[in-house]
Amino acid sequence: MTHQLAFALPTFADIGKILVFIIMLSVLVVLHEYGHFIVARRNGVTVNDFALGMGPTLLKWTSPRSGTNYLLNALPIGGYCAMKGEDGKTNEAEQQRQFRGAGVVHDSDNFQAKTPLQRLAIVVAGPIANFIIAIVLLVTSYAVFGVPQPSTVVGELQAKMPAITAGVRSGDRIVAVNGEPVQDGDALVARIQGAVGVPLHLNVMRGDTPLAFTVIPVLGDNGTGHKVGVLGFRRVSLPHRVAFGDAVSRSFSDFGTVVTGTFSALGGLFTHPAATAAGFSGPVGLARASSQVQDAGWGAYFSFAALISISLGIFNLLPIPALDGGRGVFILVEMLRGKPVDPEKEALVHVGGFAILIALMLFVSWHDVSKLISGQGVF
Repeated sequence: MTHQLAFALPTFADIGKILVFIIMLSVLVVLHEYGHFIVARRNGVTVNDFALGMGPTLLKWTSPRSGTNYLLNALPIGGYCAMKGEDGKTNEAEQQRQFRGAGVVHDSDNFQAKTPLQRLAIVVAGPIANFIIAIVLLVTSYAVFGVPQPSTVVGELQAKMPAITAGVRSGDRIVAVNGEPVQDGDALVARIQGAVGVPLHLNVMRGDTPLAFTVIPVLGDNGTGHKVGVLGFRRVSLPHRVAFGDAVSRSFSDFGTVVTGTFSALGGLFTHPAATAAGFSGPVGLARASSQVQDAGWGAYFSFAALISISLGIFNLLPIPALDGGRGVFILVEMLRGKPVDPEKEALVHVGGFAILIALMLFVSWHDVSKLISGQGVF
């Protein structure tokens, strides 16, 4: 049997959306690094290089006061903060052993010369910066553009489901069910979920044109594992203006929900890996989601950027070598033992950690690759 790979080529509009996504992701990464930068400088550590982008350097400016090289690199993807005492080759514990062995006690602006607590603060400052940025983005989105609330407007339709089969289209606004007016999206969903196999008569406005459809909900998953009646469409969330205090309160509430949900999903990778992996997205999946969210306006995109920032912060806190969390774990062990980790044990941890990291990357990328192979493309 011959398998044909069908790739959907992006349009110029799609390319523009990809660029917006790359810029957004790069800004979040640079601000992550800026978190390391601020706390490092506050603790008297010299920052040798602070770069925007990767690859060959286009512009360079050296601060006469601090000696830090500020670099603008050719590839606008991410950035980095290189501190004195970091060689970029060996791990946290090994660098600390080398520094202690050298006995350079006068080198007080070296990262390795700082106390374990100071080094831990510098390491976790990046993820904490991502969390702060997420809160700022959510507050901005909710205070300026409004809090998204589910409406009765039809969004994305699922193929071969009752709604699309009956003739319902994206953008239709459902105004009544069985002759009873509906204005609340949650009330609409409740009516649908409790009517498995029961005909529902929908009154719909398509622009200024009134239409009517008869649909029969089928048994489906509501996203939490419970079987309920579904018609096969997503509701469009429309912004609702709120007071600034309400926007702040909602931002912290949503932040907590996303954090707990993300950790729960990460735990699911170990307990139910096959089922949980389907809910994760790699770079291609994130680019696709970014494209869809951009069509919903800046308010939705700010919230999406906040979600990505939270994910970056949590991912970097994972206790895996090469990530901030892995570095932090070695520092915590050093604080408990009073000395760096033994080389043999450290090497064993690195082997296991990198194996977990590779497995995680494969999990979150598999569904992206599957969509490309099936011809769904990036957008």
